Amino acid sequence: MDIKNNILEAIGNTPMIRLNKIAEDIPGTILAKVEYFNPGHSVKDRMALKMVEAAEAEGKIKPGGTLIECTSGNTGMGLALAAIVKGYKLICTMSDKQSKEKIDILRAVGAEVFVCPTNVAPEHPDSYYSVARRKSEEIDNSFWVNQYDNPANTVAHYESTGPEIWKQTDGKITHFVVGVGTGGTISGVGKYLKEKNPNIKIWGADTYGSVFKKYHETGIFDEKEIYSYITEGIGEDILPKNVDFSVIDHFEKVTDRDGAVVTREIALKEGLFLGNSAGSAFQMVRQMKHELKPEDVVVVLFHDHGSRYVGKIYNDDWMRERGFLNEANHVAKDLIQDHIGLPLLTVNSGEPVHNAINMMRKFGISQLPVMENGKFVGSVDDTQLLDALTKDAHARDKSIENYMQAAFGVVQASDPLNTVAKSMAESGQGAVLVDLGQGKYHIITRHDLVAAMS
Repeated sequence: MDIKNNILEAIGNTPMIRLNKIAEDIPGTILAKVEYFNPGHSVKDRMALKMVEAAEAEGKIKPGGTLIECTSGNTGMGLALAAIVKGYKLICTMSDKQSKEKIDILRAVGAEVFVCPTNVAPEHPDSYYSVARRKSEEIDNSFWVNQYDNPANTVAHYESTGPEIWKQTDGKITHFVVGVGTGGTISGVGKYLKEKNPNIKIWGADTYGSVFKKYHETGIFDEKEIYSYITEGIGEDILPKNVDFSVIDHFEKVTDRDGAVVTREIALKEGLFLGNSAGSAFQMVRQMKHELKPEDVVVVLFHDHGSRYVGKIYNDDWMRERGFLNEANHVAKDLIQDHIGLPLLTVNSGEPVHNAINMMRKFGISQLPVMENGKFVGSVDDTQLLDALTKDAHARDKSIENYMQAAFGVVQASDPLNTVAKSMAESGQGAVLVDLGQGKYHIITRHDLVAAMS
């Protein structure tokens, strides 16, 4: 008879599933390693069990003892399963940004949960790191698991997740993509895969407010990078020892909004009901698709199940409160749909300044592209022209070329709004041009973008 002796024996051997509709415009074969098929509904079951077994082997926990961990919820669930089967108590500390579902589930499986503030430094006595450490010092026969620095975290994925991915893809994998939090998954899988084929690219999804990307690229731990963010399970304000930066080829930052919206999109297009970090991981593939070729085989690891986020990213009211849902505006073209049939207003570089001023006044606009010989060569705005008039009374009769700034950036009609925002931020200008094809362009201003994203 094919029988598991307990729930822990059901961990691992999760399926590899091809992504179809959502990956139609991405070169290569895009596959998902779906980890919510683990009994605790997340990839963390693997390392939770491994860390407990390592602690037992090293004599760090004895029968009847207490496991203690700071967790975003999923590691806590894996530890809860181990604690139930092995007879341990469990204390979990969590930050207050985690979903209520995660807290309720942990309590349902016997964990004692302490909810700690998010907006404090890691070394603050009230942080979930500090509270876990303090509890381990106060309670006899206790073991602070410390998934961030515990090497068994990485070993679990080197021994199980990595080999499974290699076998399921018949060694044809070219890219591995995963959200990075404690670092155990990307480091363990990455180490295994690169030993098999050093040409495999290991990509980590990071979030804005986290230190990983800048540290990886510069070696600088920049505290200015750290601020509160909404995405759960990825990004850090510390450098966990389990993050092996040497096996990671690239970090890509993904916005909170994109992570949440894309998670919902995966559910609708693929029938995969996933957690928040899955959307961030797949969005990284989208943002990096220019690096992919038709023959590539990309494996994206989806961490956990959507049941832990029903009150958050799957709740329309929660999403709207944070400006994440604006059904009418998804891409650049949506912002100009109401006036797409109107011509783009421009001025020539040789025209006098007062022509531009008259056009701005007549049409109630504040900025214009500047053209020369049918090409965009610059831009002007009302603030800049006012400054010129203040300093030089004759400026109104001088050519615009004397006062124009750099040309507006150009985005594609199908670009998402975060790409439009990024283009504006990088140029420092208040507008971008949308390429509609066949030599036609339109303009999106900062005001248009703010209105659409609010």
